[in-house]
Amino acid sequence: MLEIGTKAPDFTLSDQDGKPHSLSDYRGKKVILYFYPKDNTAGCTKQACGFRDRYPQIREKGAVVLGVSKDSVKSHKNFEEKQQLPFTILSDEDATVIQLYDAWKEKSMYGRKYMGTERTTYLISEEGVILKAYGKVKAADNPQQMLEDLG
Repeated sequence: MLEIGTKAPDFTLSDQDGKPHSLSDYRGKKVILYFYPKDNTAGCTKQACGFRDRYPQIREKGAVVLGVSKDSVKSHKNFEEKQQLPFTILSDEDATVIQLYDAWKEKSMYGRKYMGTERTTYLISEEGVILKAYGKVKAADNPQQMLEDLG
């Protein structure tokens, strides 16, 4: 995990429409930056829909949500439309930013070990400083937890 109180590393990734977004574009707003394994899977859909359902309250508190996964821009567009997501999801196909934010971990399934994205969420201040950091988050609980963290 990146340390609380440190500057969040800046990055630029393409959103579900292929438009570039940099973390620095969001200075002046709090950012909920969450990393998730895969579009249109049960846990990831539950987490994204939780953020969708709370998005008006999140915006009221002066924050935005940025989701990041290794899925393609095209996959993100499909996910956004299917789930009616009102926030930005970013494509990190080579996992550069996922690794930068320490969300690339060894995982195992059926005894097979592999590298993948661990569900990780950061709350970043208006000045770009990490306020909260959560690893191995529970998909269903994370959106409400982040809303509460906004105060």
